[in-house]
Amino acid sequence: MPTELLNSVEINPSQTPTASLILMHGLGADGHDFANIVPQLGLSDKLPIRFVFPHAPVRPITINGGYAMRAWYDIIGLEAGTREDEVGVRESALAIEALIEREIARGIPSQRIILAGFSQGGAMALHCGLRYAKPLAGVLGLSTYLPLASKVPVEVNVANKALPIFMAHGTQDPILPLAWAELSRDVLQNLGHSVEFHVYPMAHSVCMDEVRDISLWLQKVLV
Repeated sequence: MPTELLNSVEINPSQTPTASLILMHGLGADGHDFANIVPQLGLSDKLPIRFVFPHAPVRPITINGGYAMRAWYDIIGLEAGTREDEVGVRESALAIEALIEREIARGIPSQRIILAGFSQGGAMALHCGLRYAKPLAGVLGLSTYLPLASKVPVEVNVANKALPIFMAHGTQDPILPLAWAELSRDVLQNLGHSVEFHVYPMAHSVCMDEVRDISLWLQKVLV
């Protein structure tokens, strides 16, 4: 049975798009959360990008007492070694892959599609980008970590062995410590991936210096 497409906020350029960026929000947010980043990127009309901001399904979250909210997968705990919701991660991966396939069907080559996300959404971007069966333009992981890290070496798809990866994290992040991002970066680099890694004096958020660096990276990988 085909995967039902996630509802999304979509921002199209004034010209026919030549690339697409699919960005997944963090826990408890929705697709509107990052829509205001588009004008802040200051991209030229010569690089027309379609931005797709999907809404995650609503599900109960263990760490929040079972309260239901938009989430890509359940969070059982934030301590090292806590069991991960592998079933939830893989279900959401199928839904995100369906969005990629829709962009391809709309005329955007896979090599011009970027997966991005913040926090839990960034974890999904990394998970999907490494495993997708067609080459992608790159992955943006903001204030995030690599989920199911022990399974990446055997599951990474050869099509994305050279996947450009941008990671950014706050030095004062109280939710996902910087050490998590650094460990994820090291895992990726040990597998041979090139990771552009940035840190900023911020908490679990996004800052303007980071937005400027994202803009430069997008222009570099989408030349």
